[in-house]
Amino acid sequence: MEPILQGHSLTAVEELLGHCFVRPELLAEALTHRSAAHERSGRGGKSGRNGPKGGGSNERLEFVGDRVLGLVMAEWLLERFPHEQEGALGPRLAELVSRQTLVGIAEGIGLSSLLSVADSEAKAGVKTLATVMADAMEAVIGAIYLDSGLDAARRFIRNAWGTLIELQIIPPKDPKTGLQEWGLARGLGLPVYRVEKNIGPSHAPRFTISVRVGHQSAEAEGSNKRDAERAAASLLLGKLS
Repeated sequence: MEPILQGHSLTAVEELLGHCFVRPELLAEALTHRSAAHERSGRGGKSGRNGPKGGGSNERLEFVGDRVLGLVMAEWLLERFPHEQEGALGPRLAELVSRQTLVGIAEGIGLSSLLSVADSEAKAGVKTLATVMADAMEAVIGAIYLDSGLDAARRFIRNAWGTLIELQIIPPKDPKTGLQEWGLARGLGLPVYRVEKNIGPSHAPRFTISVRVGHQSAEAEGSNKRDAERAAASLLLGKLS
């Protein structure tokens, strides 16, 4: 009997991912948030075919998936842009493996609906947090790699990221770097970032950060300071241009 993953059959999830698992317990592990793993451990239960033995979370698979994604993406960029040097390839890679990109891929797949989290965390909306979705996306890549090797992981990544890499006509620039260059080129000095608000529980914080260059400013929110700063820099760049 095939395992059920958050109300979805194994076959349905495999069709969604485009990969048939030899070891479906790896998929179940990739979709298990640490809160669910802790909850299972607290009950003293084992998950068997419907999850990893001992109730393990997806953190180890995320560790593997992060490295596999970086390798496959670097290989792909060398193939697609054979005349570019590291200075141009680096920003392309950073953009394609960024948390924002991972979240976009995860949302496109509908990954959040497949995640197993503790009941209390589910009510708090943990499934839709950017960090949780990005980590799960990397864990799925790690699971595919450990299940069937690099070729299988490469097929999944190239299918999921295909449209994004096609749209990368010119190397992207981090908005914070772009804003810094804009200010320095006009003698206005470096951008100044400031935390305006820090609200929400520890597992789901929301930061509001402002950025100022000269007399121009903008502010934005994010689930961490880095994302909020990037969003604010992007908004200000949009205003300035």
